[in-house]
Amino acid sequence: MISVSLAHAPLMAAIHAAAFASSEAWSSEAIEAQLRLPGTFGFLAKEGGMILARVIAEEAEILTLAVAPKARGKKLGRALLCAAMAEAARRGAKSMALEVAKTNEKANALYRALGFVPVGQRLRYYADGSDAWGMGVALT
Repeated sequence: MISVSLAHAPLMAAIHAAAFASSEAWSSEAIEAQLRLPGTFGFLAKEGGMILARVIAEEAEILTLAVAPKARGKKLGRALLCAAMAEAARRGAKSMALEVAKTNEKANALYRALGFVPVGQRLRYYADGSDAWGMGVALT
């Protein structure tokens, strides 16, 4: 797993496009724009996974986490999320938040296994009109 830079944006976009429907996939330009924002960081698993997160003051947020279908079942999502949680804590974050589709059972199970709990709902959050859970966890 490597820490990302702007140069990784095309590979990250390819992973994101493989993992999500085209209407939800982030372009290389969108990923670059996120990486240019203060406090944003990410990790890349060359096997086919990526994560972007941001720390602002004492709060961290997962911006996106994607694992390509061919790389699923190898615990890449868990490894990426754990790396982001550790980096956020290292940067001074006391908590982390994320949004996840209510219907994404595997992602919900992963987040809950790592201590995330629902803290709210985002109605019609996604482009297809589906709802999301807002989830959070304390970082120690």
